[in-house]
Amino acid sequence: MTDAKPLEALPVVVRDLHGHYGQSHVLHGMNFDVRRGEVVTLLGRNGAGKTSTLRAIIGILGKRTGSISIEGTETIALPSDRIAAIGLGYCPEERGIFSGLTVHENLLLPPVLKPGGMSVSDIHALFPRLKERAKSQGTKLSGGEQQMLAIARILRTGAKTLLLDEPTEGLAPIIVQHIGEIIRTLKERGYTIVLVEQNLRFAMSVADRHYVVEHGRVVDAVTNDQLRESPARLDKYLSV
Repeated sequence: MTDAKPLEALPVVVRDLHGHYGQSHVLHGMNFDVRRGEVVTLLGRNGAGKTSTLRAIIGILGKRTGSISIEGTETIALPSDRIAAIGLGYCPEERGIFSGLTVHENLLLPPVLKPGGMSVSDIHALFPRLKERAKSQGTKLSGGEQQMLAIARILRTGAKTLLLDEPTEGLAPIIVQHIGEIIRTLKERGYTIVLVEQNLRFAMSVADRHYVVEHGRVVDAVTNDQLRESPARLDKYLSV
């Protein structure tokens, strides 16, 4: 599960990560690395600890112990705003679109934290639907449009490592296909992406590697090529 490169050269390194919601111990020693420019998924059943892992990485889980290195900076004791400023963007499952603001106002809401973020025109080129709906209220957007907007917002901030939580949840197949195209485009542009996903077929269409999470720890790691050769390998972890 490790990379041949020095750990400080990797955008994300998680070691012996434990996490709690109040008295509930939900992460039990997570260990994984993410290499620069790759898409990695966290797979597992509901309640396995995947979303909690993303929340721990961005610093909003509550109590965290262990080590989380982002771009060579130890962040386990840092608040979420300082973690984001290193170059990390988080897109939650609930999307967080402000219903009283227009698409354009939602897009401009997050501050630019690092140089190199996408301009509004860059974002409109990647998400032409958002340009068409720029003056629409958040309440008027479809689920797919909300997901596009949620991803687009963090691209303005300058983040080069993205944490995406269930980006295809509840979306029509044609929109899922479009989200996949966006993720592949971002990968081509050098973004590093950690993706929580229930849809294994979608995960295999965009990811380089997969970590299987069970009971708050990584229990298996598999490349996309290995998974294609042995699709039943994950059945014992993912079957209901």
